[in-house]
Amino acid sequence: MLISLEDIGKTIGTKVLYEGLDLTIQDGEKVGLIGRNGAGKSTLLAIMAGTDTAITGHITRKRGLSAASTAQEHHTVTTTPVIEYVLDSLPEYTRLKHQIETLPNNMGTDMDKITAYTDALSRFGALDYYDIEDRATQELLDFQIPEALLSGPMGALSGGQKRFVELAKVTLAQSDIALIDEPTNHMDYAAKDAFIEWLEQAPQAVLVITHDRDVLASVDRIVEIKDRHTVSYNGDYESYLKQNGRTTMNAVEQYEFDLRTLANLHKQVMSARAKKTASAGKSQVRFLILENRLSRQYSELQARIVKPSFWIDSGQLGQMQNRMVEKYDKYKAKNIRISVRDRPDDSRRILLDVDKLSLGYEAALFAGLSFQLHQHERLQLRGRNGVGKSTLVRAILDTTHATTLSCRHFAGSIHLDPKIKIGVYEQEIDARYLPLTLHEAVTAACRDAGVPVNDQRVRQLLSDYLFDPGRDAALQLDRLSGGEKARFQIIKMLLTEPNLLILDEPTNHLDLPSIEELERALDRFSGAILYVSHDSYFSRDIGGDTVEIVPMVKSEA
Repeated sequence: MLISLEDIGKTIGTKVLYEGLDLTIQDGEKVGLIGRNGAGKSTLLAIMAGTDTAITGHITRKRGLSAASTAQEHHTVTTTPVIEYVLDSLPEYTRLKHQIETLPNNMGTDMDKITAYTDALSRFGALDYYDIEDRATQELLDFQIPEALLSGPMGALSGGQKRFVELAKVTLAQSDIALIDEPTNHMDYAAKDAFIEWLEQAPQAVLVITHDRDVLASVDRIVEIKDRHTVSYNGDYESYLKQNGRTTMNAVEQYEFDLRTLANLHKQVMSARAKKTASAGKSQVRFLILENRLSRQYSELQARIVKPSFWIDSGQLGQMQNRMVEKYDKYKAKNIRISVRDRPDDSRRILLDVDKLSLGYEAALFAGLSFQLHQHERLQLRGRNGVGKSTLVRAILDTTHATTLSCRHFAGSIHLDPKIKIGVYEQEIDARYLPLTLHEAVTAACRDAGVPVNDQRVRQLLSDYLFDPGRDAALQLDRLSGGEKARFQIIKMLLTEPNLLILDEPTNHLDLPSIEELERALDRFSGAILYVSHDSYFSRDIGGDTVEIVPMVKSEA
């Protein structure tokens, strides 16, 4: 056992996150941590890392336990060079390096200092630190941090680049356990493959928050935070789906049985009360005692019944009998409701035509790119980070709005259908919305899109996307979780009833039920979809052709 959490309770403001939560991590096991947005996954990692101690319950750690975790904030290290930040995070590295560099200058014949120096050399080698700077540099380059930025300050990096730095820091640390939060967001397919390979081969235990199904396919166990507790499922993602289907239907049956029992007790209470009223003497006393006993049983059961969160993926649900499906549909957990409107079939209509296109900035990023996108078609853009996928998307939007391209146009053309309406799901929310409350941001998005809006419409949209219109409307947008921001992006994307959707990594930050609802809605969408995704499950479900964007080869002088 590395670390064990017992009977953990955690409250943030008036919201209870955990109530009697238990979790144990063993040596070397790889655990995926999942749960609905807002369930407290990141908070649980902070508790295990020891940075959040405002809890009740008990934590037992293996003696001398070393833990490496990904940081969320970098306010105190904005001036620290990137490579230095990574190396300083390694256990004992800074102390040993200082001893090795300074002791030879002043130890002379002092045996204590000579011994300290010898021990430092031995420990430095045991930790495999002699080439660690080269390995750290290569790790950062593999995560596509430009070499020119490695000696520069942390503050110069983008949010995605800082996330990669955190991953490099954790993968290089020889800790007993690595605590990692959403590692594959912003990764391209090559970096993601490298991370999964490290995960499968890492000697230390890893607890990773992720809803990336490719990552979940490579873990030993999945732990779900549900209804303020944890539920553990042995095996990978496919095993989780099967086990979750069985346990969820058992819970549905138990919940329905409890409801029937409660209703029956209520009838018995009312019957005893009526008989008590109609009786006198000893009979009345007998019915009074019976009423009190039944009322007590009713109150105890009523207090005990709490509706669990029910979710079963569509694949498992499709294998169940109709009777079971009907029960599940009756009690299932509320999910986002995505409305898409069917349009007349016009599969010959070309919405987007890209011909021999070359775009870039000082130099071209790519050249000779050609493809067409018809109504109903799905097309995936594939390529390494930095190859020009976002530049292409930005150029398409600039063309739609008839504005000057934000990049340099070297050759080729972009032609759009005159009646095209584009809905965009972007990784980053437009900065104009961030200072606004959620209610204000949805209102502003409607007005920006030229869509009629009133208070009732905003409240309905918030409710459809799992926000509480009364409680959440006043929350500032930049204080929302990643999953909550993702739901705002989906609202914004669909406001104009578009006939072309452009999706940039839409599954990032969404929990599994929301991902499935998005996939189901996109399956019903009758327009065209142009998407970037490194989620192989999502790509398989959405389908369509793939356009590989190949970078320009730099000619040698």
